[in-house]
Amino acid sequence: MSTISTALRNFKEPTKEQLTQIFFSVPPSVPRDGAEKSGDQDVEKMDINAVLSLGVQGIEDSYAGKLYLISPYIAFASLDRKSVRFTIPLATIRRVERLNARAGIYALSLSTWHGQKIIVQLTSLRPTADHFCSLLRDALRVELQRGQMKLVKGFVKTCYSEALISDSSSVAENEREDGSLISEEKENSPPRESTYHGGLGLRYKFPGDPKKLREASKIKLWATYLRSHGRNLTLLRYPQCTRLVQVGLPNRLRGEMWETLSGSIYLRFSNPGFYDELLKKNEGRTSTSTEDIEKDLHRSLPEYAGYQSEEGISALRRVLQAYSFKNPELGYCQAMNILAAAILIYMSEEQAFWLLEVLCDRLLPGYYAPSMHGTLLDQRVFEALVQRTLPMIHDHFQQVDVQLSVASLPWFLSLFKTMEAFSSKGVSPVTSDTGLTDLSLMRDYFASLGDSAHPNSTDPRSRAITRFQELLLVSFREFSVITDETIISERKRYRNEVVHSLESFSKRSAIRNLKSLGRFTKEQVGLIYDALYMAICIVPASAPVNPPPTLLQPHDGTEEKPETRIELRTFQHFLSEIATWARNEKIVSNGFQQRVDREIAEHEFIDRLFYFWDTSCRGALSFQDLVFGLDGVMFNDLMENIEWFFNMHDKNKDGFLTKDEVLTLSESLLFIFRFEIGDAYLGAVSRFMTNAFEYGDALLPPTDDENSGEPISPRVIESNQPYLNLATFRMVILADEILESFFETDLSNSFRLETVPDAEVPVSSSSGLLGDLWSTIATDSNKKIFNMFTDEIGKTIGKHQIINRPSIGRYTKLEEPKARESLLTPSMRKSPSKTSLTGPTSPSPAPPTITTSSSLLSVDINAQPRKDLPNIPPPSAGLSPMVQAVNARLMERTPFAIDDAKDDDDESDDDLDGGDNDDGVMDEVDAFLEAHDSGLTDADQEAANDLLHAEPLK
Repeated sequence: MSTISTALRNFKEPTKEQLTQIFFSVPPSVPRDGAEKSGDQDVEKMDINAVLSLGVQGIEDSYAGKLYLISPYIAFASLDRKSVRFTIPLATIRRVERLNARAGIYALSLSTWHGQKIIVQLTSLRPTADHFCSLLRDALRVELQRGQMKLVKGFVKTCYSEALISDSSSVAENEREDGSLISEEKENSPPRESTYHGGLGLRYKFPGDPKKLREASKIKLWATYLRSHGRNLTLLRYPQCTRLVQVGLPNRLRGEMWETLSGSIYLRFSNPGFYDELLKKNEGRTSTSTEDIEKDLHRSLPEYAGYQSEEGISALRRVLQAYSFKNPELGYCQAMNILAAAILIYMSEEQAFWLLEVLCDRLLPGYYAPSMHGTLLDQRVFEALVQRTLPMIHDHFQQVDVQLSVASLPWFLSLFKTMEAFSSKGVSPVTSDTGLTDLSLMRDYFASLGDSAHPNSTDPRSRAITRFQELLLVSFREFSVITDETIISERKRYRNEVVHSLESFSKRSAIRNLKSLGRFTKEQVGLIYDALYMAICIVPASAPVNPPPTLLQPHDGTEEKPETRIELRTFQHFLSEIATWARNEKIVSNGFQQRVDREIAEHEFIDRLFYFWDTSCRGALSFQDLVFGLDGVMFNDLMENIEWFFNMHDKNKDGFLTKDEVLTLSESLLFIFRFEIGDAYLGAVSRFMTNAFEYGDALLPPTDDENSGEPISPRVIESNQPYLNLATFRMVILADEILESFFETDLSNSFRLETVPDAEVPVSSSSGLLGDLWSTIATDSNKKIFNMFTDEIGKTIGKHQIINRPSIGRYTKLEEPKARESLLTPSMRKSPSKTSLTGPTSPSPAPPTITTSSSLLSVDINAQPRKDLPNIPPPSAGLSPMVQAVNARLMERTPFAIDDAKDDDDESDDDLDGGDNDDGVMDEVDAFLEAHDSGLTDADQEAANDLLHAEPLK
């Protein structure tokens, strides 16, 4: 059992627009209900140069940057893209006014829900500024029509910052020092406010010592900042916000700030009630993900009191199951439970669900996936950065032959300690984690990160600084040169290397998990895997499924795992890489180039082979099924191939072919031989059909005459009744030299295990302007356009030629078919089945015409339909042109001399002397040529004759 995924191969670099949305934590735009009516999908995105200032003078400096309109959001980023930025939903903007400034200044005043005033000076040209304002007005109108502005009031009540900033709030009286709620209310205290969201820490307390963490001081600092710079949906991120994040978040605000800095708060605001509806819709549903979740629930931070109770376990179960239902392609992955358990301590279930969505899909793609490709890619980037910035550490690890990822992998997976810093920067733990600094410290230092960094200082504030806080400050200061652009560039550089390593590992695992390799070697099975992988890349397979339930358990007691199975369309692409007759290869030459165009062949024979290999009758094939199927044909000898071909066309597996199945088998042979040169294979199939019906009828039990009791002739059976058994079929095949040769060697040799050139990961284009330009030009669509252009030129100059490459290729020149002597006596050759194919012996007014070429067979049947064919099988009326051509050839077949062999004494010399009929034959030829003249009218013919005597102009 094996699971094959091509998600790594299908990766595409994000566009400029997508990078902008990721930078501002804007959710991807999806069509909403009523979007067409409101017209919000027609709002144009735009950015404009601007200068940002707060409405209160003296609080913050002004910053130049760009203002972005990404409906339904408005965003700003300073020129360095670090100092200042914000993302505000348009629904939170109460008023937009144009300021009456001095001449030449175009300024807007934006009033938000929380009362702060933002002054934006548009520094672009006047027409550009007018256009931006027009788009902003349209976007605000759309939000008003959608009713989003009415939802803001109810949403902000779920945020703790509203109660923290409010002067009338009494939340502080009902909280402990660490931020958890007091279980018993104090006397004469107002009712407890419970509308805001919170995590398990409210009841089971938050981790850590609140005095050492200085919770009270952090709350005061953040409260001051939130009063003047907005909060939750309207938070403005100035440099002071970054410094406060580096100092640390208070326990009570940590959950809200995580979702605000990561952008998951916008998902929760845009999808009210989605989490509860998702759980209700999938209540009672089970899957592989839900089973894996149940196994890991009690292994998720078991030392925390909240997860020693059913309340915490149930909350964790609901969050993980909801995410698996939301993203069934990923479902659930190990280590995701640790992340969700840590988040739930500080956030509600709904908040944790949306933050998990952002972390796994946008901020950390591939971290929590079965292949962990995102983690491995950042590990490779981390090693490169260590080699660049800390060469001594890198050399030390090289000397002791220890991979750096062994030590650093847990740091990347456990984002809990630096979640706020990571959410603030938002690209990779490489830049936010303490990995580069950790390598330069000793293990005992790691064990004392919670101790004071300056225990002997006389300043109490210095003694309160922990080593972990100092470590964070050092990492931000010393390694600030590693920017987001650096990480993105390094990821591009090493992505193909990591993808190739993972694909090689998946290939080895798939081969190792096979129950049997058959008669193949591991290298040959690897080639089969490469062809299968390429087919899945072109036509993706369905999601891995569990095997059907069974009452019998395996002997070893192990359970079968989900496996990837391909359907018919993917199988056609796979077989085209293996079998020469399963593809149409055209050698095209046009005077400029010579290329081979490959197309996927479609025929009933391929469909029949697909279901023939589907021994479990599941409508899809696994990797193991393909190996078994190829093993059953590629190593066969003559007799085994004949039996294999017979069994494939024996639909009901009764050991007999019906007349319809004989005709279908002939169509299969014609499909395989469709591009062969000459008439040798066409004649072989023609003789096969003749001999099959002759032999089949001859071996049928005769019918007795009621009066005399003497056998008169073979009986006639229906076309869907058992007719030809394996022994007779083998005798028919062996009666023809060409078919015998095909089944002896050519059939097995037509399955070829060759290296798939496209199986390798495409090499990334070289960086720089020329590399990007070449990657833009050398695309598949441009190549097709170029080929079409050269083909048209070749047709114009008369040098365009298409030759179909033969599938077998045994005959390279035109040869007449050679027949073997019939095994039947003249009395046995009176076949009613053959008579039904050939029809009556009366002359036909329009005999059929068969035209063949060296590369393509074209058939033109002009014979009039027969009216007296009572024994023709019903399905034969709708036969393909190739079988009709064979029937036509069979009707004009000249009997071989051996067919009418008699004793030497009865032979007559007159039968061998045909010289007297030569003149009659020539007369018939002259009459035929006259009947098939050039097609010119008498006037045209006369004009053409006059030209023969015309003289040139003088």
